Amino acid sequence: MARILVTGMSGAGKSTLLEELARRGHLTVDTDYDAWELSRAVWDEPRMSELLARHDDVVVSGTAENQGRFYDRFEHVVLLSAPVEVLIERVATRTNNPYGRSADEQAEIRQYVVEVEPMLRRGATVEFDGRRPVGELAHAIEALR
Repeated sequence: MARILVTGMSGAGKSTLLEELARRGHLTVDTDYDAWELSRAVWDEPRMSELLARHDDVVVSGTAENQGRFYDRFEHVVLLSAPVEVLIERVATRTNNPYGRSADEQAEIRQYVVEVEPMLRRGATVEFDGRRPVGELAHAIEALR
């Protein structure tokens, strides 16, 4: 494969996709877990730099204010997207991450779709519809070279 960043809004399916890629034997890092963020939405830059320097084949997932600083180290930046109502439904019912259950957090997600997602789209090299079956999405990621 290659170094790939999968980014997108909460509820787009990033973590589910990474779980499937890990199940298939790929090295994956979900920056929502294991202290990859120093504060909310800011990656630990030295740690991310070290990861990318050590691994030619890794799929990283996350959305952070400083992710653009790493775009040149990824062969592909994949935007995983879905309509806002799909995002809200997913975050309200997921069990692996509490973010998005409150009305305030859901309003924040709606705002991010308007303000942040267009910036992510501009930086992406490819966009996939997060409503596609996870197996299809994993296959599409594996096909990126």
